[in-house]
Amino acid sequence: MSSMTKIEPLGAVRERVLANLRQEIIAGRLGPGDRLVERELAERFGVSRVPVREAIRALVAEGFVHFETPRRAVVRPLTPNDVQELFELREALEVYAAGLAASRATTEELAEVAELLDRAAAATEAGDAEVITDINSRLHDSIVTMAGNTLLTAALEPVAGRLRWMTRRNEEWPQLLVEHRELYEAIASGDPDRARAHALAHVRTNYRSTVRHLFGDAQS
Repeated sequence: MSSMTKIEPLGAVRERVLANLRQEIIAGRLGPGDRLVERELAERFGVSRVPVREAIRALVAEGFVHFETPRRAVVRPLTPNDVQELFELREALEVYAAGLAASRATTEELAEVAELLDRAAAATEAGDAEVITDINSRLHDSIVTMAGNTLLTAALEPVAGRLRWMTRRNEEWPQLLVEHRELYEAIASGDPDRARAHALAHVRTNYRSTVRHLFGDAQS
């Protein structure tokens, strides 16, 4: 008796294509100005053009892609204004999250962040940019989780990918590791004011570093 081939639901195909394209943009394998051609991407992923079209529209909504013409979708360059707005949002929400995390974090949650920091140190020593970006993003996600506020999590979700994209552009990895360790220690101390102060300093330092790497010293 022959087994039937399982058909992947269209929504699942679209999410798979979307996740792959998003990661290629974040990692820099698709750079600013690169065109996303439905036919070529459908062939590469072995899918129809419908989920590719929907994935491209989702990337437009997320701010990764824009249409230069109605039929030409390209990866968006990050502008100084894009970076400023995203970091203003980080300053408002992540600083608040750090204060809540200092009050609410469990021993188990803090241990998980400490483990992430150890892995970040190893990746920094190895100079593995993709692993560093992934761990640093997970660390920030963990702080939001420790804050224990579902509305805060929902507010950050739409821009999480773009924040990860910017993190990948900043290659001052040793400095980031130092700042993350200091932020962790402030949260672990249980002092919300100390945690907020370190979070604010971290966001502002990271903003200057990101601007410098993307646009040069004149913009920082």
